[in-house]
Amino acid sequence: MRVLVTGGAGFIGSNFVRALAAGGADEITVLDKLTYAGNLENLDGLDVEFVRGDIAEPGEVERVLSPGRFEGVVHFAAESHVDRSLEDPAPFLRTNVTGTQVMLDAARRSGVARFVHLSTDEVYGPMGPGETSDESAPFRPTSPYSASKAAADLLVMAARHTWGLPVVIARPSNNYGPRQHPEKAIPLFLTNAMEGKRLPVYGDGLQERDWLYVEDCARALIALLRAPALEHAAYNVSFGSPRPNLEMVGAILRFAGRDKDFIEHVKDRPGHDRRYAPDSSRLRNEIGWRPEVDFDRGLALTAEWYKAHPEWWERIKSGAYRDYYEKMYGSRGQP
Repeated sequence: MRVLVTGGAGFIGSNFVRALAAGGADEITVLDKLTYAGNLENLDGLDVEFVRGDIAEPGEVERVLSPGRFEGVVHFAAESHVDRSLEDPAPFLRTNVTGTQVMLDAARRSGVARFVHLSTDEVYGPMGPGETSDESAPFRPTSPYSASKAAADLLVMAARHTWGLPVVIARPSNNYGPRQHPEKAIPLFLTNAMEGKRLPVYGDGLQERDWLYVEDCARALIALLRAPALEHAAYNVSFGSPRPNLEMVGAILRFAGRDKDFIEHVKDRPGHDRRYAPDSSRLRNEIGWRPEVDFDRGLALTAEWYKAHPEWWERIKSGAYRDYYEKMYGSRGQP
């Protein structure tokens, strides 16, 4: 199968490319703008074509996604950090909304057989205690990031309805694993603990998230890409066991040999949703996918990777990252 992967130098994208290459794809091309979150090192050792380009520029996309070249498109490219969207929504609208429409237009002209769009469980908004969200749940996004992803989902569905584009939307829960940028919670806390720094926890730390190991997510996306027929156009991808952030932080401290004194509660971010709990029964029942890596095992694998690759994350956490970190956490102070 010949596949174009947008955002393939990022975290989930590069792990997906590795899994796809291991499964014997005929041709893989990665299209990535290489923003701060993209890293060519994530593709080291892989026999893939890399094209640097901006998905929001139609000319750059059309030069890659020419008619008949690819059978499948897997669309990861996005601005994805909620905190950054609160500071400046504009890049999120350009990449996540305009960029997705550009990709859909090019995919329709090129005649692809399957367009897989990576969304997020955050489009559903917060759940109440004990509640879950299946694919029929209404959209209730609460941040510029989740609103931009909800808008992208609607554009994907419109392309399916209007033009018959063969699309499928995947809405995963919080991914974690190797090669994740340390602005995100688990690599931030892991690397801080390794450096002997405090772990900045928003508010009371009781926000609940469902954590999905990235390789399990990649397997689900490959299944959705290759399935000969799909009954529905959207599928949640989740482990199915939300846990409070403080529980996740406690596990990281144990792995790093640190005590709870390393936790530093900081002022919560505006509009921080308390619980996400996507139900992935549809994917499990129709495709037969199941997550294989539980949280303890996944966290051990993740910690092992960051311990073995300090040069990867130490370089990222220098320079502009320090200014970002101080802005996000240093200025917040105590809750």
